Amino acid sequence: MGDRKIVQYIDELTDKEKVMIKKVLGKYNFNVQEITKVRSAYKITTDLGPVCLKKIRHSQKKAINGNILVEELERNGFYYTAKFYKTKGNYLFVKDKKMFFYVTEWIEGEECDLNDINEACNCVKFLAKFHIATSKIDTRKLKVKNNLKNWPRIFNNNLSDLERYKKIIEKKRIKSEFDTQYESYIDSFYNRGVAAIQLLNASDYYLLSRRAGEKRTLCHDSFYYQNIIKKDNEYYIIDLDSIIIDLHINDLGKLIRRLMFKKAYQWDFDKAKILIEAYSEINKISKSELEAMLSMIAFPHKFWKLGKKRYLKHKAWSETKYINKLNKLVRYDNLQQKFLEDYISYINAYKD
Repeated sequence: MGDRKIVQYIDELTDKEKVMIKKVLGKYNFNVQEITKVRSAYKITTDLGPVCLKKIRHSQKKAINGNILVEELERNGFYYTAKFYKTKGNYLFVKDKKMFFYVTEWIEGEECDLNDINEACNCVKFLAKFHIATSKIDTRKLKVKNNLKNWPRIFNNNLSDLERYKKIIEKKRIKSEFDTQYESYIDSFYNRGVAAIQLLNASDYYLLSRRAGEKRTLCHDSFYYQNIIKKDNEYYIIDLDSIIIDLHINDLGKLIRRLMFKKAYQWDFDKAKILIEAYSEINKISKSELEAMLSMIAFPHKFWKLGKKRYLKHKAWSETKYINKLNKLVRYDNLQQKFLEDYISYINAYKD
């Protein structure tokens, strides 16, 4: 965890939380001096220095997987993760009701500013090093989800959701401004999703998946600024709860897709190219991987996700917030189209 702008994320702890946390921390060999909530984790100041307490629901697997991964990476010379602490009884986690808790080091540093293209390049190079390091370990020890050959199913399910949102809106007797606007864009984004699936099917995705399946290649699956910490000019990767077996381009593609919606990037392919080439400098990307990654970037994930928040999860945002989110997405429509064209030209000229 990092401390940049930490004040923004501190929430007041409830009395119930304090009791629960103190009970859990009583199982460890350190004296608690202060407890602070930062996003979904807790920063605990102890006599041994700061530690990070995380809670997970229903399963202890995430803590076990994370610890195995950290130990295996260290064995292979990759020390840029947060080590796990064990309890007095030598356990990796503490169970309290239906929750599991685990403790790691708190990496004292700053969250990376990915709006800075140079910093973003350093981060993707670090991601490439992480991928290379994970390729050297035996991932069969990890009980993690295998997402290989799964992208087409995910994309098709998301397109089915768009059809579902459309029916929900059509059935409404009174439509809000957001309903009307969102509905007017569904067909356009649906077609973009179909195009993304066609791009995926035209690529060597299944061959890449088969090869990755033999190696059981690992992805962080949540590689973003809050999980990349810079300390003394070194980068650290934290929060290994989401690790999955997938193509490495899953991590890179998701990162690029997220960054392109930021003001500093605005679907400028030249900036995406800089990031792709920074990664490839460390961990070479093949033409086939570039083709498959385009489908990941092109799929209208944010549009689908916004609809899910509104029509399935009924997230209690104001109408204004929903409309602003939608406007931000569609604002980049033409730029996104140009991005895809530039990307395809880049693939065509790419030398493996």
